[in-house]
Amino acid sequence: MLPATSVENIVTVVGIRFRPAGRIYHFDPQGQSYRTGQYVIVETVRGTEAGRVVIATKKMAEGDLSDPLKPVLRLANEDELRMMLSFKSREKDALVQCARHVAQHQLPMKLVEAEYTFDGSRLTFYFTADERVDFRALVRDLAATFRTRIELRQIGARDQAKLQGGVGPCGKTLCCSSWIADFGVVSIKMAKEQDLPLNPSKISGVCGRLLCCLSYENDNYIQAKQLMPQVGTMLDTPSGWGKVVSINVPKESVEVMLESGVIIQVPAGRADEQKQSNQGGCGSCGAHKANGGGCSCKSSGGGCGCGSGGCGTKGKACGSCSVKQKMSHN
Repeated sequence: MLPATSVENIVTVVGIRFRPAGRIYHFDPQGQSYRTGQYVIVETVRGTEAGRVVIATKKMAEGDLSDPLKPVLRLANEDELRMMLSFKSREKDALVQCARHVAQHQLPMKLVEAEYTFDGSRLTFYFTADERVDFRALVRDLAATFRTRIELRQIGARDQAKLQGGVGPCGKTLCCSSWIADFGVVSIKMAKEQDLPLNPSKISGVCGRLLCCLSYENDNYIQAKQLMPQVGTMLDTPSGWGKVVSINVPKESVEVMLESGVIIQVPAGRADEQKQSNQGGCGSCGAHKANGGGCSCKSSGGGCGCGSGGCGTKGKACGSCSVKQKMSHN
């Protein structure tokens, strides 16, 4: 009896973005074809809104969708685009007026941005605050002033940086305001993995949180370190035996401290070869071939780490672990 196979449904979608560098939402084009750059009117959970097409009409598996599909109502016409630009130009003035009302009510909140919908049916104010704010009286005053539906949204420090924009420590436009759609997980462990100084001023962004870019190369650092000699490994360098004290992934090298206390830099590839060439020592007690191939462990043959009691084949390698032995002649 043949096993039952499930066929995944394929749906037609179009990708819409409502803010620059904002999250991309998928909508049902209702049989229409839309190109990137076009503005469309869509139905959302917050009402009717205008968005910009960033992903042209395409097909995808229904299981890949994170939210139920809402319909694209129509292509935005010229009157709607002019109206959208008109309300966009009023946002700065609305923010100033809202700041006056906040001061009158003496509320502990910092306004970040004002945003109109394309038809002016809703005005949203974004703000930051250290604690929960009771702004019910403020909303009533704002509704009487602007004669439209008012929403106030409290956001975090990262979202504030995304809305306001700015320049990061690298001298470039903030990643969050230019291309990052969703904030990923960033931890202090990533800074440690990349051997960065754990100084908050060095690894924090303008938002006061850990830099988003700490996650960009973290996986590469982890993979590179797995292929390089670990800290504490003993290496035979041209200058003598030494211990690995640090790893430099960008330079693909390791720092080795010699017995004399001098620290030298050895290319990772060469260090790995030297490490491999010294694997002829005992695998149990760590004795190197530079010591004559002998070992201090209980293996009577010396040199092999298979635990079989040494090699019984004169002048040849051990049959279990293939490590060559230095046999004594009577």
